[in-house]
Amino acid sequence: MAIVSNTVVYLDGNVVLEAFFAFDDAITGRRPAVLINHTWVGRDDFVAEKAKKLAALGYVGFAVDMYGKGVLGSGPEENMKLMQPFMADRAMLQQRMKAALAAVKLMPWVDDSKIASIGFCFGGLCALDLARTGADIKGVVSFHGLLAAPGNTQGNAIKAKILALHGRDDPLVPTEQVLAFEQEMTEAGADWQLHSYGHTLHGFTNPLANDPAFGAVYHPDADRRSWIAMQNFLAEIFA
Repeated sequence: MAIVSNTVVYLDGNVVLEAFFAFDDAITGRRPAVLINHTWVGRDDFVAEKAKKLAALGYVGFAVDMYGKGVLGSGPEENMKLMQPFMADRAMLQQRMKAALAAVKLMPWVDDSKIASIGFCFGGLCALDLARTGADIKGVVSFHGLLAAPGNTQGNAIKAKILALHGRDDPLVPTEQVLAFEQEMTEAGADWQLHSYGHTLHGFTNPLANDPAFGAVYHPDADRRSWIAMQNFLAEIFA
């Protein structure tokens, strides 16, 4: 087994984007692909490593770029400035996700009938919003993602299966937002599930998260359990 990785440039309108992708060149033929959506920082090493881990599982890992080639935040203030336009204009966010979906379908190793999307924090919301558009993908996994509905997808049937992996004590996603999400998914006819990890805050998959005042703290057990839950989910949707 040899994991091959590289970057690929793609476009959303006039915006130049650069994804990181990885696959196992010991596997012959086309295989499922998993879009990986980054946190508010941008397309960094964290999602690149997830792409490599997914490649080792037999998938093409495709780390999406939401902000533009080479654009990364340097701290909370800049990260917020990068993320906020997408939070304010969810149609723009959804279009950016559709551009990534179109790009991954063009890759020669990808079975374009078997695509999923996962994401972390802001990226969890990005993955969920792709599903909310009614995109024809197999499934979506949100890790400590923001769950608020976009306001422009009511009435859409959600085709993708949904797995939300949530920290019970995440201050960025209060209980009322979780309940609203469950109601939204039910009304959209989605095949959905939500796993809530006790005594767990935001950012629980990120070993660098250690900011109790902000509400983001790494939780190794929740990190391990959520990754296993994702593997089981992917095996189911791609069967």
